[in-house]
Amino acid sequence: MTGPTGLRIRPMTADDGAEVAAMRVRGWQRAYRGMMPQAYLDAMDVAAEAERQRARLAAGDGSVVNLVAEAEDGVLAGWAAYGPYRDGGVRTGDGELYALYLPPERIGQGVGRALLTEVTGRCAAAGLPRVFLWVLKENTRARRFYEAAGFAPDGAEEPFEVDGVTVPEVRYVRALTG
Repeated sequence: MTGPTGLRIRPMTADDGAEVAAMRVRGWQRAYRGMMPQAYLDAMDVAAEAERQRARLAAGDGSVVNLVAEAEDGVLAGWAAYGPYRDGGVRTGDGELYALYLPPERIGQGVGRALLTEVTGRCAAAGLPRVFLWVLKENTRARRFYEAAGFAPDGAEEPFEVDGVTVPEVRYVRALTG
């Protein structure tokens, strides 16, 4: 798929691991400042995250799809991961957006919207009735982004623990059929 200004969305490869890791770490450090323990954010390591990304790709069973948005110059401009909704340890017949990260300098350029559109389109094409996602309750910027894309909170909340601190998440859902 081609998105804004020549953006190309394609499957993630092992070679993308370092760029995706840097995106995730920088994204957490910027977006979650003041919402999570700063010491945890400061200690995030791009090399360790890159190794986790490569290991997840190698060990994957194909149920989790990782997509990257590649700019015309070949630099990655975003990453999304999605797959079956996980209700506890049970996979349901719905989809779930597990991750959507951009380099901070790409926010507001349409990259996130292009990735989200691709994910929801793929889920709809697969016949999934809904897509869920979890977002930090205090992350108002991300919540506005998802709401503008047709997602809505459904009332579910879940604690997420980071370095001994509980950070609440809220669940969002978007119907794809009917």
